[in-house]
Amino acid sequence: MNDNTAHTPVTVIGLGLMGQALAGAFLKAGHPTTVWNRTSAKAAPLVAAGARSAPTVGDALTASPLTVVCLTDYDAVYELLDAEGVEPAGTTLVNLTSGSSGEARTAAAWAKRRGARYLDGAIMAVPPGIGTADAVILHSGPEEVFEAHAPTLGALGTVTHLGEDPGLASLYDVAGLAMMWSVLNAWLQGTALLATAGVDAVTYAPFARHIAAGVADWLPGYAEQIDKGSFPAEVSALETDARAMDHLIEESETLGVNAELPRLIKAMAARAIAAGHGGEQYPVLIEEFGKPQEG
Repeated sequence: MNDNTAHTPVTVIGLGLMGQALAGAFLKAGHPTTVWNRTSAKAAPLVAAGARSAPTVGDALTASPLTVVCLTDYDAVYELLDAEGVEPAGTTLVNLTSGSSGEARTAAAWAKRRGARYLDGAIMAVPPGIGTADAVILHSGPEEVFEAHAPTLGALGTVTHLGEDPGLASLYDVAGLAMMWSVLNAWLQGTALLATAGVDAVTYAPFARHIAAGVADWLPGYAEQIDKGSFPAEVSALETDARAMDHLIEESETLGVNAELPRLIKAMAARAIAAGHGGEQYPVLIEEFGKPQEG
């Protein structure tokens, strides 16, 4: 990294816990950092660490060639950056505000109309992890914009460019949430079942972790089946899995454990079997997951 890149000025707008962590990481990496927040008192610790507190949003934007935005939602982004007297033209906006893929694409179009370069992003980390390699920051939008600022953004953690579509970072974000909650919910289901036999969560957790890791190893092969649209039953047919689902539902109900989650998955499997997919492998359920909810 050359010296000029190492000291690229950066602005951070929004100083919640995450925004403070972002600004702190830029400062630690040696970037002259300008900050702005609606409640200016939140900037005090950063100013004490060497940041400059901008008096206005407009001043914050013009202070640096790169502005990182981390606000409550996209409405807050427009309220601040689309206000009278605020001119984003000529700057690069990296919007790390959480939202939907549609909101990200709309924001990218808005930025283009205003003459700004734009990347949307998603933070896959908690504030204390920012600035470490464990903090994964996803970006989507024009590749040349990402490449121009990747060394600077690298101060935040492990940065990744997903593609030109500005909505990809948000889609990966919610896809990650789907994985996270599904794994946790499955673990909670198992924990509740074993609790009826006096097995505590700490005892069950290592076994559950082993199962989760094993399932994760199936994903590359299952992904190939999905992309090819071919689901040969190399391990187990869906109709066999469906019988195991019945067992899980029955065991849960017998033990007085909530069976809503396994019933939901069984209902999807039943629809796939009724459509003639019972002899195919589990990933064929992608056809059910890809449909809008009935009713």
